[in-house]
Amino acid sequence: MSALEIKYPRGATPLDPDERAGLIPNYITTQGELNSLERENILDGATWAAKKPQKTVASVSFAFELHKRMFGRVWKWAGKQRQSDKNIGVHWGQISPQLGQLFKDLEHWIAHETFSWDEIAARFHHRLVAIHAFPNGNGRHARLLTDLLLEKNGQAPFAWGQKVGATPIEVEGPVRDEYIAALKEADQKRYDRLIRFARG
Repeated sequence: MSALEIKYPRGATPLDPDERAGLIPNYITTQGELNSLERENILDGATWAAKKPQKTVASVSFAFELHKRMFGRVWKWAGKQRQSDKNIGVHWGQISPQLGQLFKDLEHWIAHETFSWDEIAARFHHRLVAIHAFPNGNGRHARLLTDLLLEKNGQAPFAWGQKVGATPIEVEGPVRDEYIAALKEADQKRYDRLIRFARG
């Protein structure tokens, strides 16, 4: 793994040395190879998740299994809670209780129609990213899980800025910049920008 230099886009979660050592394939030497392998694994995870019934998606156990399915062929720590603090996220010891509370809140929002579906999804996504349960891949995981939540409840998935920009959200550029800016506004309980971005 020492030959591979990982370049992190702004707002991403850098891996510590122990986490970097969790790379499973021993032939990867470039960022492009790593990105390609992760994309393939994520697609497989999305295919697996699409077959699951609606009632199983909104749970902590499903969230962990989904991360494992998305990254399990690439990283040994896939689907496992991070064990250290990062540049973003709650203290690692608070991950479990905060995830539990998030899914309780989600159940309440849905049952009582507290917000529109777009706002439920935006609030859920923001909280999931803010908790940052895993060593890496939190944004990609939170976007897929949010889309699954929408689709399993008869709603259209979010576009995540792809209608207005060609650059993938994982890459440095204006789409990612707007995503991060929208998340920061959501930190202040203002969700309109995140909803506009997600639908745009």
